[in-house]
Amino acid sequence: MSTPLPIVLAGARGHGHWHLDNIRRLQDQGLVRLAGICELTPLAPEEIPDGLGAPAQSADFGALLDATGARIAVICTPIPTHTGLALTAAERGVHLLLEKPPAPSYAEYRRMADGVARAGVACQIGFQSLGSHALPAIRAMVADGVIGEVTGLGGAGAWARAEAYFRRAPWAGKRRLNGVDVVDGVLTNPLAHAVATALALDGSTGAGDVTGIETELLRANAIESDDTSCVRITTAAGRRIVVAATLCAERPDEPYVLVHGSHGRITFWYKQDRVLLQRAGHGPEEFEYGRTDLLANLVDHLATGAGLLVPPQATGAFMKVVEEIRLAPDPVPLPQRVWRLLPEEGRRVVPGVDGLVAAAADTLALYAELGAPWAPVTPPREVSTR
Repeated sequence: MSTPLPIVLAGARGHGHWHLDNIRRLQDQGLVRLAGICELTPLAPEEIPDGLGAPAQSADFGALLDATGARIAVICTPIPTHTGLALTAAERGVHLLLEKPPAPSYAEYRRMADGVARAGVACQIGFQSLGSHALPAIRAMVADGVIGEVTGLGGAGAWARAEAYFRRAPWAGKRRLNGVDVVDGVLTNPLAHAVATALALDGSTGAGDVTGIETELLRANAIESDDTSCVRITTAAGRRIVVAATLCAERPDEPYVLVHGSHGRITFWYKQDRVLLQRAGHGPEEFEYGRTDLLANLVDHLATGAGLLVPPQATGAFMKVVEEIRLAPDPVPLPQRVWRLLPEEGRRVVPGVDGLVAAAADTLALYAELGAPWAPVTPPREVSTR
């Protein structure tokens, strides 16, 4: 591409700092140019990484897109704003990198995806793990029968977040805010990649690929949403996917997805692009892979027609999970006797939850089935494919 594509970033603080650094990296390669930043409070010069110059700043997203002639908008704003901002860009013919989760409800997701399709713009959803070269490598192993027949998939995320994490923004840890859906839970936001990656490895990414969802939503923190939860998804292929996650781990560790086979299994640490293959009759084998950046892939798509790695339709199944969590009863508060506060870290931990998270991914069982006395029992529900 002879001319760098002008980009506007909406939401440059918090996780937006990562996008600023990534834009700077691609700008150094001559692929893009940061033309504008949309924030309610403008960034001070010291908040903008060296090398990005002095981009235009405005709290009016549409006006900023118009003034800068942006070709791409990166949207990293609160979850309830995603659809509105995406449509504001699409109506102007501006292509999109939209952070995950793409929307707080399935209806808002459909409104966004349909609007983007009508406008004819490209939209990439920011599940960075789906750019990992490990995914096609794992799919090839499965297709070659390396671990036999796939019997199910598990995901495990044992993370830690201080109580201050839930005070970082008015919408943090909320299911709804001022009557508007937020659904900022452990499975829908911080560890959403575990759910999306497991669905992708199963080949169950479309809305019609999910037929049943069971949830166990709990919270140890003083929030509305869930911080310790698991979900079991039944796919149209007849397989089960269980993802267990917590923000109250005793010993936080790297999240991973397990592909269970009749003759072995594959473990994928998706933040590290690292894969462990274990199979009958062989010693364990470990592999490391590269990753295609999703913004670079979007630029490549616009320049050469390369396929998008994570278009909206590839997140339909994930959004069915978000919708089921949205519609589920409010998360069950864990009694104080089953969690404790680490004063030096300012966070709550649930003793034993690390092992339960790993066991759920390993056995494809929910917390209640593993004997957790604090876990509710929820019946499975059929999922509409509309």
